[in-house]
Amino acid sequence: MISRLSSIDFTPFLISFKLAAATTLILFLLALPLAWYLSQTHSRYKPILESMTALPIVLPPSVLGFYLLWALSSTSPLGASLEALFGTPLVFTFPGLVVASCIYSLPFMVQPLQSGFESLDKHMIEASYISGKNGLTTLLRVVLPNIKPSLMTAIIVTFAHTVGEFGVVLMVGGSIPGETKVASVAIYEMVETMDYTTAHIYSAVMLTISFIVLLGVYLFNQKQKRKAGIGV
Repeated sequence: MISRLSSIDFTPFLISFKLAAATTLILFLLALPLAWYLSQTHSRYKPILESMTALPIVLPPSVLGFYLLWALSSTSPLGASLEALFGTPLVFTFPGLVVASCIYSLPFMVQPLQSGFESLDKHMIEASYISGKNGLTTLLRVVLPNIKPSLMTAIIVTFAHTVGEFGVVLMVGGSIPGETKVASVAIYEMVETMDYTTAHIYSAVMLTISFIVLLGVYLFNQKQKRKAGIGV
């Protein structure tokens, strides 16, 4: 078994983790102001924006992947502009995977943050403004420290969701070894070639990672609730 493990290429996991880390960081920076706006606005267009944000949850990955493949290709105006901007094509490249993953995982970052913002005591925010703090200072020093469970849930679930992506990354990135071949795609190819032993090992690693991530989220949230109970 040890010799079998030593012969297995775990590069797809490294690519998956690299993709998940890049996606989580970018989405955190982009989703933070979006979630804050959605939690505070009373615009009549809010349901439309929320629906667009949550669309990747209900849209089949193959459909989303197809439109992203078309949009990011050099034949589309957007894809041609991005290719000129970055100096490299996005389809079947790692940067293209990052773009696709950011769109696919967007609701997993936005929704927990928005829920956390909406659960805050409004008087706390008003007190911060009255004391002279601006919007950015209020967000960083008052709001975020008081929504730690939502914050951790958003970050961890987004990371884990990206690690497990399959349909979208396969459509946009394909399966280029060392470049776009992530763990989920590698498992699919192993099953196709009936390499069940390696597929079992890869799947066991993914299963373990998923369980540990979920356990960490629940334990952290439980700890925060206990602290809140003691504080009360």
